[in-house]
Amino acid sequence: MRDTDPHIPRATYRLQLNADFTFADVATFVPYFADLGISDLYFSPILTPRTGSRHGYDITDHSQLNPELGGQEAFDRLVAALRAHQLGLILDIVPNHMGIGDPRNVWWRDVLENGPSSIYAPYFDIDWEPVPPELHGKVLLPVLGDQYGVILERGELRLYYDDDGGFSLGYWEHRFPLNPRSYADILAHRLDDLLNELGTDHPDAIELQSIITAIGYLPSRHETTPERVIERNREKEVVKRRIATLMSTSEPVRRMIERALADYNGNPSDPHSFDLLDALIARQSYRLAFWRVATEEINYRRFFDINDLAAIRVELPEVLQTTHDLSLRLLAEGIATGARIDHPDGLWQPAAYFRQLQESYLRYVAAIRFGGSAPPDLDEQIRQRLAQAERGERRWPLYVVAEKILSHGEQLPSDWAVAGTTGYDFLNQIGGVLIDRSSQRAFNRLYTQFVGPQPTFANLVNSKKKEIMLVSLASEVNTLSHLLDRLCEHTRRYRDFTLNSLTFAIREVIAAMPVYRTYISTDGVVRERDEQAIRHAVHEAKRRNPRTAAQLFDFLEETLLLRNLHHFAPEAHAEVLRFVMKFQQLSGPVMAKGVEDTAFYVYNRLVALNEVGGHPELFGCDVAELHQAAQERLQRWPHSMVTTSTHDTKRSEDVRARISVLSELPDEWRRHIIRWSRLNNAKRSTIEGGTAPSRNDEYLLYQTLVGTWEGMEHLTDFTKRIATYMEKATREAKVNTSWINPNVEYDAAVQRFVTGILDPRRSRRFLESLDAFANRIAFFGRFNSLTQTLVRMTTPGVPDLYQGCELWDFSLVDPDNRRPVDFRQRAQLLKELRQRRAMCDTTALAAELLTTAADGRIKLYTIATTLEFRRERPELFMSGAYLPLYANGIAAAHVIAFARRHPTAGEVVVVAPRLTARLSGGREIPPVGDLWGETWLPLPEVAPGTRYYNLFTGEHLNPANHPTGPGLALADILCRWPLALLVRE
Repeated sequence: MRDTDPHIPRATYRLQLNADFTFADVATFVPYFADLGISDLYFSPILTPRTGSRHGYDITDHSQLNPELGGQEAFDRLVAALRAHQLGLILDIVPNHMGIGDPRNVWWRDVLENGPSSIYAPYFDIDWEPVPPELHGKVLLPVLGDQYGVILERGELRLYYDDDGGFSLGYWEHRFPLNPRSYADILAHRLDDLLNELGTDHPDAIELQSIITAIGYLPSRHETTPERVIERNREKEVVKRRIATLMSTSEPVRRMIERALADYNGNPSDPHSFDLLDALIARQSYRLAFWRVATEEINYRRFFDINDLAAIRVELPEVLQTTHDLSLRLLAEGIATGARIDHPDGLWQPAAYFRQLQESYLRYVAAIRFGGSAPPDLDEQIRQRLAQAERGERRWPLYVVAEKILSHGEQLPSDWAVAGTTGYDFLNQIGGVLIDRSSQRAFNRLYTQFVGPQPTFANLVNSKKKEIMLVSLASEVNTLSHLLDRLCEHTRRYRDFTLNSLTFAIREVIAAMPVYRTYISTDGVVRERDEQAIRHAVHEAKRRNPRTAAQLFDFLEETLLLRNLHHFAPEAHAEVLRFVMKFQQLSGPVMAKGVEDTAFYVYNRLVALNEVGGHPELFGCDVAELHQAAQERLQRWPHSMVTTSTHDTKRSEDVRARISVLSELPDEWRRHIIRWSRLNNAKRSTIEGGTAPSRNDEYLLYQTLVGTWEGMEHLTDFTKRIATYMEKATREAKVNTSWINPNVEYDAAVQRFVTGILDPRRSRRFLESLDAFANRIAFFGRFNSLTQTLVRMTTPGVPDLYQGCELWDFSLVDPDNRRPVDFRQRAQLLKELRQRRAMCDTTALAAELLTTAADGRIKLYTIATTLEFRRERPELFMSGAYLPLYANGIAAAHVIAFARRHPTAGEVVVVAPRLTARLSGGREIPPVGDLWGETWLPLPEVAPGTRYYNLFTGEHLNPANHPTGPGLALADILCRWPLALLVRE
């Protein structure tokens, strides 16, 4: 296995594919991506999702490429284009869940048809013995728009005959297959009528009775032994074929079944006419339920709280093999060059999954290389290869990055067989240094003054996580507490703990977890990091609940840490471990829903901080922390992705860059929002004694307007986007309205407010003030954007660009950030920049781009120039040392600088500004020239005669001596341009 070192991307470009942007469309722009300096495209999922899916994460068939993207033929043409331009392809693999709201998911349909006896029942994470006894052997389906009885008696549930010989239950667009054993009820319902019409000796009558008899011999849906499962699967299909044949050849049988279906489908004017259908539905492997009340009893694990996304058990080898076969073939054949793994925290054992993925990849590579004659020592070769990676002697065979959200101070688990994360850690690090930390008190006062007293962020998170567990994820908590209650009931030491107290303790500890989840494994190993997280959570739960007996929390702590197994009977140890594993799978969704999807829309002090993986309670960070993180990334995860925008971010990188400027101008910001609120007072509504929008939602709106403003000429489309965003934001906050229980009055009032204040006929003074202030913020925001762009592309790691962000992009949260991108425009602009640079003075071009920075070409130029240099010297950025540089002088706090150095690839010095509004005293002056005064940047190990070349401007710089050491003056480095990429000559 000597040639299994992975391809490491130089720079990736993230694309969102759907029916409006297909494989063929991507192929058209492959030359542009290559010219930009990208090494690998990075796709959203490309396997078959739910029909019409706009994102692809609701996969229904892992064995086929998405036909809406063009299918296999279009993909082959795309692959040819990628190879012609030497571009790789990063696959987005979704191992945690599948979309179940589409009939193309044949696994889920089989589960609904056959229950626990389905071949695919083990594939899904279903509790077949939940607490309500009436649900044993059934899946609860929360799909109804009202109470079951109401829906039934309105005639909205209809029985249908399917062309394949089976029967199904229809509810609007939904179709649910029937248990084949219940076919006998339908076929026998009017059997006497058929016998009277044809006679008992008629071949059709005999065949129908024979079919009914055969149905009676089908194994029950509760039987799960492999032999009986296979028998049921085989014989039910024989039954269907016989029914289909009889239906197609016998008019009397067809009429009889149609009359039977009519009887079952009832008459809305007679409620008792639905008794037949009700009894038939009761025999199925599912229970239909009202979606609003089903959250407490739903018995299949979901992706967060999304009912249409059911969790799969990829920890089973057959499930991993089946769901990953196509992806692994693409990777082993070299068609794809790496993988991004979606939501690994939802998996049973993430570390085991990543290792299995690497091992499976090696086996696929071997199958291609050796065909059917693999060497006899293949297993040993694979073991040795993976052992080398574990010891750090070589890279893992396959380039894999994990979508892991790290909490503050948390490290990526060292036993994960990955190259790193998808980059949210970097996103928040670079965003943090663009916040003026000296304004924290001013923003605290301002937020309280405008909105009113607010809870601390920690208290808000704790309460919102509990809210999620009481509403959206109640069934998952109930499952955990009943599992633990059953364990306690059979253990004399713990049987006095009540179900209610256990449920309470589980909620309190999960709410206090400082990380998304722990990673205790099935082998019972508890690592120090996991012990610290659980002990912290229990300590916090105790502190918040002084009236609750400490023994309860102590018991939960010892159970989660597997320290009290000796108190349980040996035969219960597996169930104790199962409780711990299920606890770990739940804490992540609670954190995500409670923090990212709730608290982040409530705590609006400065929303540039409210980003995935972010910590809004921390008002930014300093440059030293950014440098430390870069050095640690180089040492531990040198090929981790670094990003600033993704399909999941709450705001694009450029929106956050603008809003961050507000931290530098707190007094000005306070004056504006107070004035705006006064100007817009008449457009608020009074609802139930309160105003709408709330002051908090209004404060969020003003930040959003400043961050996304693109001028008066785009108001029509802009108003629609902001109105859509505010509906999502207020419902996600779950304070005045929500998705589950929309407050129609409040929603309408917010929409009226948004459209009213953005109507130039009604809000001229507000819009004029907004336009002037937002343009002023945008001026400084551009330098923030350029800084995070340059640092992202030169810091340790693999820079990732999100679609469209090579120009200014002012998108908000999904679906706003999936809008179509004008790649033709970008390709043309890049071509023109290349031509201009080849034809004219680089210094003049740079000066022009600075003057016209509002059009976005300056960002495109920064990206293309830096990526071109990365292409020329890949080793410098892939493995070169990272040397933090610290300026001294009056403006030292306003610069981020570091060097990348490699023994053979040379050295480059990166210089970028920060807090430019404060640097310029609020004047709209680019951070160049005299603004830097006598600030000096020492450069270590500079030999006499050393010279640097600025790639952005074409200038040559000669270091000079200084009392603090040899180096360069910032006024010289940034004489004409706000960024510098200085190549040591």
